[in-house]
Amino acid sequence: MTRSKASTFTFAALGFLIVAAAATWSQNQPAKRSPIKPAAAGRSANAAAPPATSAPAPTVKPASKRDPFNPLITEHKTGGGEHLPPGKAGLVVATVRVDGTVRSGDSMIAVLSNPEEHVYFVREGDRLYDGDVEKIALDGVTFRENSKDAFGKPVERVVTKRIYASAGEQQ
Repeated sequence: MTRSKASTFTFAALGFLIVAAAATWSQNQPAKRSPIKPAAAGRSANAAAPPATSAPAPTVKPASKRDPFNPLITEHKTGGGEHLPPGKAGLVVATVRVDGTVRSGDSMIAVLSNPEEHVYFVREGDRLYDGDVEKIALDGVTFRENSKDAFGKPVERVVTKRIYASAGEQQ
């Protein structure tokens, strides 16, 4: 090839690359709205249009996507739920854990904790949210739990929680 043909080929290839890049760039740009509005029906094209108000255009927020790394099922309830009273009166028999027992003179004291890891000291006869402390022994605590069945009838049952649960026994 001669020098003039080579330079012509180079310029043609360079021009092609510029056109391709411009086309790709224009496809990636957001579409612009035209500020010109069509004339309203019944008005002449030469009639003066009323001044446009500068009201902010409504914005469309993209739908938030769920984080794929957050678990779908969590152990802790977020919000909702029933609000329990503070202190021993808010302990639920099904959720307490017996951490220990202590003999104090003639009576016994049990050390209980709730799922939030708050520690409480209870004695026999203390009232909890859904029951009473019936008996405290060296190896566990016996509760009398008051609940309702599916028909709303009051049901009372005895629940014993041990300090060290045996195999197959729930804490």
